[in-house]
Amino acid sequence: MFPIYKKELQSFFYTPFAYAIAALFLLLFTLPLASSISKIEGTNRIVFSFTEMFYAVILYFIFLLPILTMRTFADERKNGTEVLLMTSPVSVAKIVIAKFLANLTVYIFMLVCSFFFPILTAIKGEVVMSQLICAYIGIFCWGAMYIALGMLISSFTENSIIAAIIGEVVMFILLYVDEFANSGFISQFPKLQSVIYSFAAKPRFAYFSEGFIRISDLVFFGSAVIVLLAWTFISIEKRRWNRG
Repeated sequence: MFPIYKKELQSFFYTPFAYAIAALFLLLFTLPLASSISKIEGTNRIVFSFTEMFYAVILYFIFLLPILTMRTFADERKNGTEVLLMTSPVSVAKIVIAKFLANLTVYIFMLVCSFFFPILTAIKGEVVMSQLICAYIGIFCWGAMYIALGMLISSFTENSIIAAIIGEVVMFILLYVDEFANSGFISQFPKLQSVIYSFAAKPRFAYFSEGFIRISDLVFFGSAVIVLLAWTFISIEKRRWNRG
């Protein structure tokens, strides 16, 4: 499993890809801070919330994470290397896990790069560390779930661009599951509303951003990652058997 993990990391870090997407992530992360600075009136004191920044970053994930995961399996099919991968002594489950860990490593690299902002804020002002740590844990869990989702979508097609577009659409829909559940029509059916709301991730992230860690939220994101990776395994395994 480790050779596949290493190969995936090399495909990211031995090319400009990982650095470019990290730079784009930092650029987008800067926008809420720049917006706060622009609102300063008659004082040199900047007042802003990392909670608001993380909420803004979640929206940007819809565009960044599908780009990160779009090549995971799509390029293997397009370049004809999928056959070699599937005939290797490594099991499909280990291949899926190795690719997930590689994508997750790049994502962690992006988050580490963003540490510059709270460090600078702590030097020049005040940071509520408990809230910040919980927010990072929440954003990590959310990103892990989206990475697993992007990998699943990538396993359905050999066109990485299509995988990215579908990923963006699906992630955008999932971002507003809670609002859909609270809509006037759905609210007429309490049981249906409860079922739909149970799949909403944004309200769970709200607890992290406010400085709370609930076991139920960790279980939700962990279960979502496991289920999505299992579906990816089934998708790849099914195609493997279809090849005979």
